[in-house]
Amino acid sequence: MAFHITRRYGAKEKDPPLSALPALLRELDNRPEDTEHGSVALSHESEWCLTVSREGCVIFEHLENGGERHMRGVSDTKIIELWSRLAQGDIASIECEPWTLGYK
Repeated sequence: MAFHITRRYGAKEKDPPLSALPALLRELDNRPEDTEHGSVALSHESEWCLTVSREGCVIFEHLENGGERHMRGVSDTKIIELWSRLAQGDIASIECEPWTLGYK
């Protein structure tokens, strides 16, 4: 299954190794004064996407059909786990997480 990541400044990379995910998350630590570019994401070819913001909000949504939900206070380890599951197409297990409906 194909996926891509979206870096903090909008660059996209298709099918990077999963070992690249911690560095993607660390991009949010750089330049805290830049509030315009405050998220990174992993999107699966099924159009499901997990976006992580600087504020610590993780958003899970289908880019075409909506159904957005979020979690706050998610550890870096859990974010990497969620991204890895999405990269592998394991949507069902991600949907079972304790999401709150809506964006925030």
